[in-house]
Amino acid sequence: MKVEIITPEASLFKGEVQKVTVPSMQGPFTMLEHHAPIVAILEAGKVVLTDMNDEQHEFAIQGGFCEQHNNEIIICAEP
Repeated sequence: MKVEIITPEASLFKGEVQKVTVPSMQGPFTMLEHHAPIVAILEAGKVVLTDMNDEQHEFAIQGGFCEQHNNEIIICAEP
């Protein structure tokens, strides 16, 4: 699935991943391929991506929101 993490200043990540874990207001959750469409408010914490080579990438955020639809995830975050 495709993921893009953007901030007001820059794009932090854009690429294909296996899974994404985000720190939502209701607690952290993980999105995998074919996840139901969702929009969630994010709180301070870490966004963790697992890429296609099973490598993890972590991004500290102060909040934001994410949207998942048709295996495309966009995360708008405050770094």
